[in-house]
Amino acid sequence: MIMQRRGSLRTRRPFAFLASLVLALLIGATGFGGTAQAQEVAPELRGAPTGGAVPGGTLGTTSDSEFWRAIRRGESGTVSIPDKNAAQLIQSEGENWRAIRNGPMSVYGAWLMLGMIIVLALFFLLRGRIKIESGWSGMTVTRFTMVERFGHWLVAVSFVLHALTGLNMLYGRYTLKPLIGPDAFSLLMNAGKWYHNYGAFAFIAGLVIVFVCWIVHNLPSRYDVVWLAKGGGLFTAHTHPPARKFNAGQKIIFWVVILGGVSLSISGLALMFPFQFTFFGDTFSALNVFGLGLPADFTPLQEQQLNQLWHGVVSLAMIAAILAHIYIGTLGMEGAIGAMWSGEVDLNWAREHHSVWVEEMDKEPAKAGAAAQPAE
Repeated sequence: MIMQRRGSLRTRRPFAFLASLVLALLIGATGFGGTAQAQEVAPELRGAPTGGAVPGGTLGTTSDSEFWRAIRRGESGTVSIPDKNAAQLIQSEGENWRAIRNGPMSVYGAWLMLGMIIVLALFFLLRGRIKIESGWSGMTVTRFTMVERFGHWLVAVSFVLHALTGLNMLYGRYTLKPLIGPDAFSLLMNAGKWYHNYGAFAFIAGLVIVFVCWIVHNLPSRYDVVWLAKGGGLFTAHTHPPARKFNAGQKIIFWVVILGGVSLSISGLALMFPFQFTFFGDTFSALNVFGLGLPADFTPLQEQQLNQLWHGVVSLAMIAAILAHIYIGTLGMEGAIGAMWSGEVDLNWAREHHSVWVEEMDKEPAKAGAAAQPAE
């Protein structure tokens, strides 16, 4: 039985070997034949492009150029996620936004603030502190009420904190981060971001108070022309031009703060709630009534970029203006700080800088008591 089984195996092996050999030859013949045929056809299919077209039914480089040109123009596809802005693969205006933000806006903004500091320093060296020429009288005048001072300080403190946190966002990674390290800088940036967003409501509230209290005193008058013509008496002694409660220089600061503050509040609101407003498109459409031909069809992302640039430019300009305001109200002029610190100013200071205002108070019986009080 054993011998028969071995013989059976021996008889099957040659047939199995021959069958395998035939099968291998068939597979090899068909495979090599197909490859050879493919090698003969492929060079024709991959021939040199002619006019941007490639033989074989494809568009070749024409397809690539038109495709990418459309993407660079901002053409959008379709996405299944909630954020439909992701359908736009490339937003070329983003390169312009980044170049302006990190280029001219940052560079010129830094020079503007530094230039203002240099000008104020030179002014102090050349002119010195503006003194009360008649000396302290020992009598005071109530210049600002508690409500007025509260509104002023609410705007002032919130603006300074916003300026510091905003400048840190723009310049901090170049200046502060190397000094305190990435971890501390990250914590500072996060805290600054939260204040910058939600502290804005205090700034807006202060703007409302200041506007309601002082709008009537900051309308143009005939005294403003004289004040501007004489430079407000800031450059030469004994040349104080007449002024009411606010002189022309203070009126300029008032409108810079009000108009600039409103503009910052609107653009900041658009940045806090992205893709919800079309302030630039609506504004340009309204201005086009005068035939200006301004672009008004902005995408939501373009609106955000314009809001961010405008927010930064207006902020830097306002910081430079407020630096001059802070200088005049503190170091630059004797007796000025009392107006916002206690609400009282020296009578001689009031007569020199706001003579018409003092005369008007003397004529009003209701304000006569506040016009001259002994200094404490």
